[in-house]
Amino acid sequence: MAKKTKKIETPIDQRETFVSIQKSFADSDLSVEEKLKTLYALQQADTEIDKILQLRGELPVEVENLENEIAELKAKSANIMTKIDDANKSIAENKLNITECDAQIEKYRSQLDNVANSREYDSLNKEIENQELLRQIAEKNINETKDAIAARKADLEDIKARVAVKNDDLKAKKQELATIVESTSREEEKLRAGRDAYAAKIDARTMSAYDRIRSSCNNHLAVVSVFNGDSCGGCFNTIPPQRLIDIASNRKMIICEYCGRILVNPDFE
Repeated sequence: MAKKTKKIETPIDQRETFVSIQKSFADSDLSVEEKLKTLYALQQADTEIDKILQLRGELPVEVENLENEIAELKAKSANIMTKIDDANKSIAENKLNITECDAQIEKYRSQLDNVANSREYDSLNKEIENQELLRQIAEKNINETKDAIAARKADLEDIKARVAVKNDDLKAKKQELATIVESTSREEEKLRAGRDAYAAKIDARTMSAYDRIRSSCNNHLAVVSVFNGDSCGGCFNTIPPQRLIDIASNRKMIICEYCGRILVNPDFE
């Protein structure tokens, strides 16, 4: 008994076009005509979904951008708050240094009354001068840190105002987007269900070429019908008479020689 030869599936090349799969297009459980009709129905569903997405416009992107901007501003605000906390700790440390300097100065001054010689007297005065210098440095640090805190608090107020404005804008855009989504959600759900049903009937190789050509065209049309009796519905170039006959027969895949789209019988509409 002769063994059945197993068909070898070649890997899908993401660069493939309809021209590449033209010869193998008929190799399917569906007839060529049914496959062409399914592809055209798939294209029609995708076109209607595109219209819904176009109705939403840039709103989804704008909402996402606003959310990112608000998150960045809040992160910046948190960073400033951390710096203010660190600055307040620095002020507390400098105040403690001043207290310690005052204590040292008081101790050295009390020792001046009991010095035995001029050398010891000069040494104590030197220590007092050092402590007073350290005290002045600590006071300067405190003042500069307070100025920095004031500037950072002003930045916080500015960020707070910007966040408030962006939150209002975000709320308005979300509401606008929600209204559009609500009004089109049922239609989109129905279209996507139909789209998935059509796509399930098409082999992976043809779907890969379909998706690639759709993404490369400005109007996202990969399958078009004959326009005005003799032109490609995608690029509007004139189709040769013999190709028009082949398209009308629904027996083979016909590709526009100018734009690479599948051309189908206008009766499919």
